[in-house]
Amino acid sequence: MTTLRTDALSYTTPQGRTLLHDITLHAAHGETVGLVGPNGSGKTTLLRCVYATLRPTSGRVLLDDADLHAMPVKTRARRIATVPQDADAGGIELTVREIVAMGRSPHHRFWETDTPADDALVRDALARVGIAALANRPFPSLSGGERQRALVARALVQQPDVVVLDEPTNHLDIRYQLEILSLVRELGTLNLLALHDLNLAAYYCDRVCVLAEGTVVAAGPPGDVLTARLLKEVYGVNAEVSVHPATGAPTVVYLPPTKVTPTS
Repeated sequence: MTTLRTDALSYTTPQGRTLLHDITLHAAHGETVGLVGPNGSGKTTLLRCVYATLRPTSGRVLLDDADLHAMPVKTRARRIATVPQDADAGGIELTVREIVAMGRSPHHRFWETDTPADDALVRDALARVGIAALANRPFPSLSGGERQRALVARALVQQPDVVVLDEPTNHLDIRYQLEILSLVRELGTLNLLALHDLNLAAYYCDRVCVLAEGTVVAAGPPGDVLTARLLKEVYGVNAEVSVHPATGAPTVVYLPPTKVTPTS
């Protein structure tokens, strides 16, 4: 059973700005844990520490109780798949099929080519995210939402133990937001994702971790954490939170700021 834990993790930039302070969270196989919080709260920085593009200034990221940053790069790549926030083409002229097939590279030696089984995994992943018809299109020609789905497909073919997603619903219309998050839930992997939409987090996440100014201010099941009081304290907004009768999940309704009527 895969487990992921951050142990008193902190991160300070080379310029001396502390972006994360003493972050402790945990997730286990089959769980979907959501990171929520205002812009600049540290969600993306935390995810980058988890998938090892940033090294914590102090503390550790533990995968099955082993220090993630001490693992060989290829071992990490086989076990953790990443869907970044911005699906930028970066000048890459590969086709969608080739981008998705890159998810198999951690499982091969340098000189090995894809097998028929690899090709079948790619075809299945493209179909599951709804872009099979785009397989031969150049990746840079895709819309932002299409690129995002291609990167989710790449994560699928990687067959990881852990999937880390930074705003996976970026650029997606409502239908694909729901389909992608449903697909992530169905993988059976340990999923750690950052989300801005609190209603999506409430419905799709087993637990949420609320960040503010680089610290954890609340963590637990959505129904326990996402309260009107917390939203006021963390986001500075008025909201009503109720249990939706159809889903059983908390539903957040934002209220406009109270207007002050000038006195004569």
